[in-house]
Amino acid sequence: MDLSLERPEGYLFIRRVGEASITVVDRELSSSFLLAPDRLVEDWPVAEVATLDESAGEAVRALQPELVLLGSGSRQRFPSAAFMAGFLRRGIGIEVMDNAAAARTYDLLAGEGRRVVAAFILPSGNDAAA
Repeated sequence: MDLSLERPEGYLFIRRVGEASITVVDRELSSSFLLAPDRLVEDWPVAEVATLDESAGEAVRALQPELVLLGSGSRQRFPSAAFMAGFLRRGIGIEVMDNAAAARTYDLLAGEGRRVVAAFILPSGNDAAA
């Protein structure tokens, strides 16, 4: 039997998740970013879950998701209830998971043609070992 991996064209996908970086298609990113099937927003100014605020939420909502996957780093960490409510009040689902789980879920949903946005928090510089 001959096996081959076929990636559908037309959406951005995650190839690899590491401790301090994530590879989107062939581009390795080492700072927090937002990813929609048709758009990559680099340098999302969030260094940790505790700093998520209305401004960070607006940047995510600007991509018009039906569902948001928040990759909170190497471990699952929940943002404030107020941050989560900013999505739910607008009818946008939000799920929080570690980066590896968020990447797998994003690839699956984007491959199905869903309007999903993944928001990945990556450690900055000296925080990578934390």
